[in-house]
Amino acid sequence: MMTKTDIRAYLNRLGVAEIQPPTLAYLAELHQAHVRTIPWETVDIFAGKPAPIDVEQSVRLMIEGRSGYCFHLNGAFSTLLRALGYKVSWHRGGVQPLGEAPRVNGFHIGVTVELANEAGEAETWIVDAGLGDMPLAPLPLRAGIYEQGPLIYRVAASEVAKGGWRLEHQVPSSYVGVDYAPEVVTGMETFEPQHEQYVRSPSSPWIQLFLVRHRHAEGSNELRGCIWSRRDRDGLTKTELQTRSQWFEVLGDVFHEPLVRYDRQERDEIWRKVSRLHEEWKRAKAATHG
Repeated sequence: MMTKTDIRAYLNRLGVAEIQPPTLAYLAELHQAHVRTIPWETVDIFAGKPAPIDVEQSVRLMIEGRSGYCFHLNGAFSTLLRALGYKVSWHRGGVQPLGEAPRVNGFHIGVTVELANEAGEAETWIVDAGLGDMPLAPLPLRAGIYEQGPLIYRVAASEVAKGGWRLEHQVPSSYVGVDYAPEVVTGMETFEPQHEQYVRSPSSPWIQLFLVRHRHAEGSNELRGCIWSRRDRDGLTKTELQTRSQWFEVLGDVFHEPLVRYDRQERDEIWRKVSRLHEEWKRAKAATHG
């Protein structure tokens, strides 16, 4: 349970001034503030200090100026929404990487919110603050094409989860879309095995990859190692961050990630690891194209 102090602290982190009754407009304000202010990231996993995914600790991450990946972000955000009076459900999801088949494997947590429309009828909305460059605002759980700034999303029936749905974004990315199962999940323990694989397994994609993503009104930002990718109405721009000061400046000013959990020595260690892996990547790339 979140206390009033917790709610106020969480809203302060989001830059949301008032507590309001549960409405679609307020839900959209909260969602936009969350994905703009709190990035999706692999920082703690990369640094060897992974955070647990129980919702109380995930809420503390958000209140204390930190972040996480989907289980932390959607777990904490849905807890805030419930405390504000929203009817929230969790679902098993699965992200489809480029070149692979769609799946619902529980490596992503989906969130839906049920709200009454003006006619008093229940409508379901897709809420997802845990994907980095996915929707800026909630999307109706209804098949269709939805534009949000320069980014376009498609909601359709899932072909791999009977009665489920699929969310796609129509821009080049490391993944194609996400499928969600319709069944409601009641506890975060459902996702513990997947979380353990992400943070402990040698096959985890995140242990050796520093990755931070967030949405904004005009597009999205991504920091992958030392490559900063900015997408807006003018297209995609990539910048190689070559110095420690430049890298930390972008990390803090653009992604709102000041690494508050880490002292100077630990921040230096993170930078050295990022820089070393980046140089290895450049050498491998040069050898491939040489």
